[in-house]
Amino acid sequence: MPTIIPGLPVLPARVHIREVGPRDGLQNEACILSTEQKLALITALNATGLDQIEVGSFVRAENVPQMADTPQVFAQLARKPGVIYSAIAPNEVGAKRAVAANVDAVQVFLSASESHNRSNVNMGIEQSLVQVANMAAIVRGAGLPFDAVLSVAFGCPFEGEVAIERVLDLCARLLDLGAENLTLGDTTGMGHPVLVQQVVRAFHERFPRQPLRLHLHSARGAGLANIFAAMQLGVDAFDSSIGGIGGCPFAPGAPGNLCTEDMVHMFHEMGIETGLDLPALMQTARMLEEMLGHEVPSQTIKAGICKHITG
Repeated sequence: MPTIIPGLPVLPARVHIREVGPRDGLQNEACILSTEQKLALITALNATGLDQIEVGSFVRAENVPQMADTPQVFAQLARKPGVIYSAIAPNEVGAKRAVAANVDAVQVFLSASESHNRSNVNMGIEQSLVQVANMAAIVRGAGLPFDAVLSVAFGCPFEGEVAIERVLDLCARLLDLGAENLTLGDTTGMGHPVLVQQVVRAFHERFPRQPLRLHLHSARGAGLANIFAAMQLGVDAFDSSIGGIGGCPFAPGAPGNLCTEDMVHMFHEMGIETGLDLPALMQTARMLEEMLGHEVPSQTIKAGICKHITG
């Protein structure tokens, strides 16, 4: 049943979570995990009930050395039936490598600001859109879903405010290029609940039949509040990172991925289904701490699960 809070819109009865820790989490860590450690992490995540896991990225090793072994990870991955194992690709070469690695889905990134796009993929937005068109042909030609992620949709660390109309115009162009799924990213945690609702409402008004996923950060502590704000407008698909690790290495002030177990704990307290095993997520986050050799940002593994929650 949907969660009903008097005076507020009806919240989704269930949410869908894509785990991005093995990619967006690990890419910002000074410690580079071995292929075997990454496989152990993904195996542990498989046991939590997740049905979408972002495994890695097909980028130049000198730019993101933490992701250099992504082809090897996919080659040795023990795939669980029903789980989508995805990867990101920044260009045509990356898209071809992703297809060759037998990924289940490819995420293509574009930024909503010129400055971040140049920092992230070393080209302007218009040039990126040409690349995206070519990448879409590669990905869809292989029979894979073409997922588009629009970064810095809630504010750019270089340029500041990003106009909502600009975000929507870029979404329209991505949809015209064949994107089946759209994700809006708050890459450096500049979003706040009012802005999130403004963007989501405008998106739904312009694309009333297009599903929307949000990739929100908690760099400034507003992550869970922003999730709740989006849910009030019907958004039910979110990215998060085990332990809350990660961020974008190509933008200042970008740490603070939403923590999977913190988010799931909140959902379960609210009576919203996730299909995930919270104790198993906690165990996985603790294992990740040991691998990294430092504490992770997760608050739930510090405070524990509230006693009235069964899982």
